[in-house]
Amino acid sequence: MSLLEVRNLYSGYGKLEILRDITLDVNEGEVVSILGANGAGKTTLLRAISGVLPTWKGSITFDGKNLKGLRPDKRAQLGLAHQPEGRGIFQTLTVKENLELSLVARRGDKSTIATDREQLLEAFPPLREKIDQRASALSGGQQQMLAVARAMMARPKLLMVDEISFGLAPILVDELFNMIERLNKSGTTFLLVEQHAGVLEISHRTYVIRVGRNEISGPSDEIAKSTNLARAYLGA
Repeated sequence: MSLLEVRNLYSGYGKLEILRDITLDVNEGEVVSILGANGAGKTTLLRAISGVLPTWKGSITFDGKNLKGLRPDKRAQLGLAHQPEGRGIFQTLTVKENLELSLVARRGDKSTIATDREQLLEAFPPLREKIDQRASALSGGQQQMLAVARAMMARPKLLMVDEISFGLAPILVDELFNMIERLNKSGTTFLLVEQHAGVLEISHRTYVIRVGRNEISGPSDEIAKSTNLARAYLGA
C-alpha cells in the first residue's frame, strides 16, 4: 500500500469544479512531482489532500487511513504536512520562533526537539546565522528554507510543498532542489507541486495534470525527455 493514495478525486471551490477524477500515489521514501500549467489545479489538489478543500467524490487515504471528513489539523497530526505557496511564515517572528510553531503538530518523542532543531540548522546554515532575527530580514530563498525547516520540525511522514521555486532566481531554485534531494535521502517523503522543469531532476515519478485531470504520469527521467511535453506544460 502506498503512503498516500488519491483515487478518482473531485473537488473545487463552492460550486466550481476544479479537480476531475484525479488519481495518484506516493510511496514512502519517494519524491513525487506534480506538473502542469498555471491554473491546471495543482494547488487545489494539495488543498484537497490536506483537508482545506472538501472531497466531493473519490477518496484520499494516508498511511492506511481514509481521510474522509478529517480536519486539516487531524491530518497534520497523522504526519501529513502542507507547505502552501507563498511560504506562510510569520514575518514579525524570529527564525527560532517560526520553527517552534510547528511543534503543535509534532509527532514522536518531544525530548528530541533540540536535537532535531540542531540537525536542521546544520542542514540550513543561513538559518543558524539569523536564528534570532525576524523572518522579514531573510532573503526569499532563506524564507523558503525556513518554511521547509519549520515543516520538518513536525517530523512529517509526507511533506507536500507548493511551488518552492516561486519568485526565486535560478541559482536559488537549484539550491532548494538540492536541499529537497538531501532531505529525501535522509528519509523524508515529498510531494512537490511545480512549474519549474528542474523538479524532474530530483523526483522519482511525475504526474502531469491538465484542466484538473490526469494527463500523463511516469518516471520523471522519461517525462523529462519529452520536448513536446515541456513546451505544452512547462513553458519551455
